[in-house]
Amino acid sequence: MNISTILINHMTEPVGFQLDDLRIEFIVEAEHYTELTKQVTIWTSEPASPVYQSEKLPFDNNYFDIPLALEPRTRYHVAISLFDSENNRLTKESFFETGKMNEPFQANWIAHSDKMLQNTLFKKDIHLKSNVASARLYATGLGIYEAYIDGEKVGDEYLTPGVTAYDQWVQVQTYDITEAFQNADQPELLFTTGDGWYKGTLGFDGGKNQIYGDQHCVIAEFHVVYEDGSSEIIPTDASWLTTSGRVTKSEIYYGEDLDDTITPSGWQSVSVLDQEKALLQDRLSLPIKIMERLPVLELLETPAGEQVLDFGQNHTGWMEFYNREPKGTKLVFQMGEILQENNFYRENLREARAAFVYISDGEEKWVRPHFTFYGYRYVKVEGNTRPLKTEDYQAAVLYSEMSTTGSIKTIHPKVNRLFKNILWGQKSNFLDIPTDCPQRDERLGWTGDAAVFSKTAALNMNVFPFFKKYAKDVAVEQKMHDGMVPMYAPAMGNFDGGAAVWGDAATIIPWNMYQCYGDPAILRQNYPAMKDWVEWIRKNSKSEDLWTGTFQFGDWLALDGENPALPTGKTEEDFIASVYYYYSSSIIAKTAEILAQPADAAYYQEHAQKIKAAIVKEYITANGRLAIDTQTAYAIALYFELVPESQRLRVVNDLVTRLKKDNDHLKTGFVGTPFICQVLSRYGYHKLAAKIFLLEDFPSWLYAVNLGATTVWERWNSVQPDGSMNPEGMNSLNHYSFGAIMEWAYTYLLGIQQTKPGYQEVRFAPPFDYRLKRVNGHFDTPYGKLAVDYQIEADEEHTIKLNLTIPFGTTVNVKLPQAENVTVAVNNELKSDGCFTLTCGTYAISYVPTENYVEHYSSETPAAEIMADDLLVQKIDAIDPVLNFFKADPGAIQGGLGSMSLTKLNTLLPFIQISSENLEQINDLLAATPILSEREEVSLV
Repeated sequence: MNISTILINHMTEPVGFQLDDLRIEFIVEAEHYTELTKQVTIWTSEPASPVYQSEKLPFDNNYFDIPLALEPRTRYHVAISLFDSENNRLTKESFFETGKMNEPFQANWIAHSDKMLQNTLFKKDIHLKSNVASARLYATGLGIYEAYIDGEKVGDEYLTPGVTAYDQWVQVQTYDITEAFQNADQPELLFTTGDGWYKGTLGFDGGKNQIYGDQHCVIAEFHVVYEDGSSEIIPTDASWLTTSGRVTKSEIYYGEDLDDTITPSGWQSVSVLDQEKALLQDRLSLPIKIMERLPVLELLETPAGEQVLDFGQNHTGWMEFYNREPKGTKLVFQMGEILQENNFYRENLREARAAFVYISDGEEKWVRPHFTFYGYRYVKVEGNTRPLKTEDYQAAVLYSEMSTTGSIKTIHPKVNRLFKNILWGQKSNFLDIPTDCPQRDERLGWTGDAAVFSKTAALNMNVFPFFKKYAKDVAVEQKMHDGMVPMYAPAMGNFDGGAAVWGDAATIIPWNMYQCYGDPAILRQNYPAMKDWVEWIRKNSKSEDLWTGTFQFGDWLALDGENPALPTGKTEEDFIASVYYYYSSSIIAKTAEILAQPADAAYYQEHAQKIKAAIVKEYITANGRLAIDTQTAYAIALYFELVPESQRLRVVNDLVTRLKKDNDHLKTGFVGTPFICQVLSRYGYHKLAAKIFLLEDFPSWLYAVNLGATTVWERWNSVQPDGSMNPEGMNSLNHYSFGAIMEWAYTYLLGIQQTKPGYQEVRFAPPFDYRLKRVNGHFDTPYGKLAVDYQIEADEEHTIKLNLTIPFGTTVNVKLPQAENVTVAVNNELKSDGCFTLTCGTYAISYVPTENYVEHYSSETPAAEIMADDLLVQKIDAIDPVLNFFKADPGAIQGGLGSMSLTKLNTLLPFIQISSENLEQINDLLAATPILSEREEVSLV
């Protein structure tokens, strides 16, 4: 047994963060559960003199909520101790450090008198009095800043201070600069700034600039403690100097122009600004770091004669290169997501120039941008005088510092690629705020996208701090708009909003984070804003108990709209709005109970029930017929349990019928897509859910994979079957919303179903499907890694074998399907059926289900499914070359013909003539062949 991890407010050793609602969590690694007691000790100078020490408490959870009044600029040491029944002790230590907190700044905001500068430098040469024991920098800047000491960058994060509504709050970063000051007696302090989100152009229709301000400025305090115990503060003040830097233009959409032939000169005294300091707060934002680096996959010479670097993966960040060009050479790098006709393409970026222009100073060195970022896979290179070398280029992948907490792998390589695409879409768009896309002239914190994806996000990565900051962004905007939630947050001066799902991010995101992490801190932070949102709906709706009469996005980008020009879909907008009005009200009622607000709990529970009753009266008949015959309407009615339990089977059957009319293909948009497979699996139609999930023609998740996608697209058909871009102007190839299907994968494919907040209690009930007969994966719960590995054996009995690893502190209630009155072996111990409870440990489980999961092809199998099985195709060819039609025209398999069986094709198409004898042989072959048995499988190791 050991303590592997200590987290403070879900972070490892945080420095300078807002640490309200101090929570200290720890993960215990053990082979089995044993009774323990726990204790936490916190001290600042000596462990023998703690500032806080808990009693020895029973281990009923793995965290401590600490009622400790923290002091500014103080390092706190933490020790977690565990004791067994014999009082043997196990201890692990960590630390956290506070920032300025509410301590007033002695420093002042400083600026250059020329507000038009694209890159402002601020510097000061100082003399340190003696040997330095410790030093900290407390700093921020507007727009984006980087700090340097003697030419070395301070810290390993970029694009600081991140994005907020800067007229409401500005985040301060804390840096440990002890080592830098110990290595220099007279260091040069330098800040360099760019426009960023603060001053640069942002938004639609060309965007607006200077949304929050018109002048670069910084404020900073260097706190030094000397070895003799004395200390001093070096603030930004009138003694600093300023000039323009080497970046001649830089904006988020524009990219950056960097001229290294410029030598900064003309230093002058700074202007000291009478600017508000009350807006300064310690940070909530996770640091944006270079989390990965990608090499060049291939150097392309396009038919148009372009030189294009292919990094093999759509992502967010910037390209770094090793400069070998002579002085004065102008290099131009343009970023793009896709090739068209094998040539470089960037039209879907709209007004975003998204380029990096560099003028060489002749020095060999690594070069990068400073104040921008790009969404791209391909880079077109122009202006080089020397041959390009792939080793001279690398992609720096930028996103907020979040650890990956979950993954799933199956035998199906395309499914595995989809799961990678979903994770890459999350990495690409979780850059301080959850952006809708990282490449074009948008990159905004769209609320609806974040709401529908937030549960998947929390399964993939540790996003509690990330969403806690974003939830504050939402609440800040609401406070300025009477509770209304804007389309995106920060709103960047655009005050449109108030739509269902998008606005319901105010309640859904805090609630989902509480469910996943079991920490009510985000609920406490946002509770007033959650209520304000529902009250805004109540005041603005044209109906008493329904939500009607306001702008709505509907089921955004659904495919069932009667007017193809409108992306809102066919599902009635007021129905969607009213359902989410009910859901948000229900969330607030539950939140009020958690936060011990009984009056609010009763009020919002009654309010929610009134809305639900009004929805049922308006849209659902007494016999359970839903008035709106769309996939999305059925899905949300079932997911949010609007229909009485006795009538749900009727609605499920109506959904299945609707899907059959739609050829079992999705017609859903942002609202319905996350729920279709979930409700099918929940109500007994997992086989259909898996079928829809595994489809490869349009519209489907694997359609994009087949066309080479490395991230999730904005539209189901962002790229046409022939590889050409969809001509619609709104077309991002890195847009995570439809990736919300991965919540279904964790919940049903992997079988991990949360029953208590924070996954302290879990229901393990994978429904199984032979088309995905081997699956392994894990989710790092707040208690540790919960891992699953199973396979359906191809033996005569078709045994199911499972390996299940459960972390210390988590209880798993196992409910194996088709295991009633069946002997189940659990680590060689026999159980009489498939329902039992397990705690910490690793378990090997096997049983023979009551029904055979192995499925075979049949005479009704669609041609597209047969064509995906290469060896089966070869066997059919040996009988009759009927499939040559599809080989000659691969596009046909993606159309309606691919959904037909060979029998039907034989009757409909005169040029396909299979003799009755050959058709009988083919049908016999299909019936004898297990589905996917001939397909190439991938190792799960």
